[in-house]
Amino acid sequence: MIDLLSLTRTHLTAEHLVLSAGEVLARYDHLTQDSGNISWLVRTGEGDLFVKTAGTHAPPPAGATVQYLDHAGRVRLLRSAVELARSVEHPVLARLRSVIETADGPALVYDRAPGELVGVPSAQREDPTSPYRRFATASAELRLEVLDQLLDAHVALESAGWVACDLYDGCLMVDLAAGRLTLIDLDTYRRGASVNDMGRMFGSSRFMAPEEFELGAPLDARTTVFTLGRLVRHVGTGLTEDLAQFCGGAEAAEVVDRATRPVCRERFGTVRELAAAWCAARRSAR
Repeated sequence: MIDLLSLTRTHLTAEHLVLSAGEVLARYDHLTQDSGNISWLVRTGEGDLFVKTAGTHAPPPAGATVQYLDHAGRVRLLRSAVELARSVEHPVLARLRSVIETADGPALVYDRAPGELVGVPSAQREDPTSPYRRFATASAELRLEVLDQLLDAHVALESAGWVACDLYDGCLMVDLAAGRLTLIDLDTYRRGASVNDMGRMFGSSRFMAPEEFELGAPLDARTTVFTLGRLVRHVGTGLTEDLAQFCGGAEAAEVVDRATRPVCRERFGTVRELAAAWCAARRSAR
């Protein structure tokens, strides 16, 4: 058996590496995602590990959904994910254990995140058994605790210079029993302010700021503030709840409203300011 936590380089392909490391519990490829990445959940002597790769150099097979980047572009994003993981320590961030250079590029080895992925395809959001609906119907207290963790993690990310991109409910792994959040798939986050160089940035339109649709528009902390505000609003009004009722009062709802204003300069200037206003409003409502 290959030890994924001690190896740093191999001549093997990523697939052969994983198959040599333990029992594959799940494989994620073009049938479950549109990134072109290939990942595995594998049971090893060191515990259950999640291995993420850029996939292969081969063109996508028939039936694959649209891929935004070629293999080199996917490798570039994975190396950015490594930089992010090594620059910020926070209990909410998925724990990167090792990076192995394979014949297919880097294989990122993470601890298995507890819980289930909140984001599901839109057709499954009304299914009462789906992780999305079970999270949406969890107590307001549990969901607010998860949002507190989300904001706190992004204060730490902001302190290290990271600006959110492609942050949506598909990045949220939630352990409902423990009320614990793990953030995954932050590969497209950018370090430092930048400009929109794509026209339509990566992401789910439910959570994206207006500037993420405008070529040449600035992307900075206010962009992250908008997305976080949209996540709070979505989690708080996913059913039929009034936002103020969910948040615990009008003051907290006003914080969310300010965070999600279309005009950048009218939002909170930083994630830290947003988190401070959110915490103060929550305290005043108790």
